Amino acid sequence: MMETCCCSSSSVSSASILATGSGLRRRFSTSAAAGVGASGGRALAVASLARPIGGSAALLAVPRRGQQRQRQRRGALIVTAVFERFTERAVKSVVFSQREARGMGDETVAPHHLLLGLIAEDRSPAGFLASGIRVERAREACRAAVGKGELAQAPIGLATDVPFSGASKRVFEAAVDFSRNMGCNFISPEHIALGLFNLDDPTTNSVLKSLEVDPSQLAKQALTRVQGELAKDGREPVGLSSFKVREKSTPGSGKAIVKYSNKKKEKSALALFCLDLTMRASGGLIDPVIGRKDEIERVVQIICRRTKNNPILLGEAGVGKTAIAEGLALKIANGDVPIFLVGKRILSLDVALLMAGAKERGELETRVTSLIREVHKAGDVILFIDEVHTLIGSGITGRGSKGAGLDIANLLKPALARGQLQCIASTTLDEHRLHFEKDKALARRFQPVFVNEPTQEDAVKILLGLREKYEAYHKCKYTLEGINMAVYLSARYIPDRHLPDKAIDLIDEAGSRARMESFKRKKEEQYSILSKSPDEYWQEIRAVQNMHEVALTNKMKYSLNENDQENFVDVEVLGEGKTSPASALSTSTNEPSVVGSEEIARVTSLWSGVPVQQLTADERKLLVGLDDELRKRVIGQDDAVLAISKAVKRSRVGLNDPDRPIATLIFCGPTGVGKTELTKALAANYFGSVSYILLVVHLCHPFF
Repeated sequence: MMETCCCSSSSVSSASILATGSGLRRRFSTSAAAGVGASGGRALAVASLARPIGGSAALLAVPRRGQQRQRQRRGALIVTAVFERFTERAVKSVVFSQREARGMGDETVAPHHLLLGLIAEDRSPAGFLASGIRVERAREACRAAVGKGELAQAPIGLATDVPFSGASKRVFEAAVDFSRNMGCNFISPEHIALGLFNLDDPTTNSVLKSLEVDPSQLAKQALTRVQGELAKDGREPVGLSSFKVREKSTPGSGKAIVKYSNKKKEKSALALFCLDLTMRASGGLIDPVIGRKDEIERVVQIICRRTKNNPILLGEAGVGKTAIAEGLALKIANGDVPIFLVGKRILSLDVALLMAGAKERGELETRVTSLIREVHKAGDVILFIDEVHTLIGSGITGRGSKGAGLDIANLLKPALARGQLQCIASTTLDEHRLHFEKDKALARRFQPVFVNEPTQEDAVKILLGLREKYEAYHKCKYTLEGINMAVYLSARYIPDRHLPDKAIDLIDEAGSRARMESFKRKKEEQYSILSKSPDEYWQEIRAVQNMHEVALTNKMKYSLNENDQENFVDVEVLGEGKTSPASALSTSTNEPSVVGSEEIARVTSLWSGVPVQQLTADERKLLVGLDDELRKRVIGQDDAVLAISKAVKRSRVGLNDPDRPIATLIFCGPTGVGKTELTKALAANYFGSVSYILLVVHLCHPFF
């Protein structure tokens, strides 16, 4: 007999394989012995023990090829198995199944014991695979199925070896196959459950039947969970579309519940041209959406209509139209939507990818029609088309806008009218006016939702909500002053863009700049440390020793009260720890960089060309002394100077509409009294340079 043994460093679980001749016997047992280490809660099993039939001691050895052939001739086989692919949850379920088998007094772990172990491991509020099944109820059903009385409580913590039956071995083999076909690098309890449901074991079928659950629904839930685990890791699920689950299954029918087809099929149009926003939201890959509650509720209200339930988001570039669609995907993923939208998926259509490579005539139209057909067949898809105006006119052949080919918009009209396609579109106001308003038939099928630019207060809230994401990415810390400065400077000095997009870009680039500067500082410090001579290091050590001696002398001379002792710097720690200034400096560089108002001002200066000194200047001091500065350059025009300064101050303290100009002034007077000079003085003192004057027309008396 050849016996194998293994254990894990966590002393929680271990795996062993017993193989003789044609069969494999896999045994999982709890053990506290030291063995082969397994990291991350995975069970690592290495089988390499050989014991003679009549021997009393086990010998640890790795068989060579010649010895292995010789032992194979004698009818024995040594198998080395590695179970690092088993997740911690999978190992727990196997240990629980052993415990259930011992509690029932069985000599082997059967498939119904595996079912009990899987149910015991799933501690979610919804029960085993969201079916509401609890382990106590499953034990009662299992006891009735096997015809046993009261179940004995298994002693917890004892590492009794309970081997697995042949049926259980087939379950594990099926779990390995499912994991490989799905493209997973792990084996989870869901894979074991899929292998168990496909086994068609009589006892397990009897237990499931008494529990009144459909194995097909459990298999679908298991596939969904595996898909979610892959999405959390940022990987695309591989092979899940090749798994077919029967709609309804009767336990004991002898038919496989889950079938895998390895035939290479043409990828669907939805998978080729769309991105699942709901799945990304479930995996935490979408940033939080803040301050768009009213717009999202308006979109939900339009979607729940019976007809013409296609909202179109209208707003300037950068105000957050795409974020509203992502916010709806987050609400669907969290279940915070009406019952009509539960289970819906929001797929973002990549228009550029849809049109790319369509060289032959009619190929683009074929893609669009197949996309519409798949959306209608799925029944739970809401298509999000960003920059929808790019579809208008695409696919037309011939000259002008009256070519012989079909327009993609004309392909969408019948599907939108019949309700086969439900979509959320977004475009700017100018593009909507240019394209949609000309096509009344297409425009009436969409309900507009206007997305306005947020106020500066709302933009600050949005940036505070996104701060954690950008801090984790750039390894820095954003101060509240820096966030406020980003919104203020972007609103004042970057007028060609809109909030919150320009403020987000400011903090993003400031974080990138801070990270680069931190990297440069570390490089310079490393270079300075390496370039020092041994004499310089000895000088630093002597300086520290002298500081230590002086501090000890002063400590002995003067008595310190309790408050002084709290504020006293204990240099003994420096002396005993032998911490050099260079090492202390290198420790400080490991701390994250701080991005404040000065860093934001530097980036704004790079964008706008305005000097940093002017950006960081105190505007209150500038406004207080504006009258005196203007009077120094324009003599004898005190009334005009006072009127101008009052208008500017009234605008900057927030007493007028922020969307209107600071002031509208007209200077009237004969030639040479100082009209142009007063304008130059205002530009130089308030805006920082005379070059900021834009001379449109010089209105003087010859024009009247």
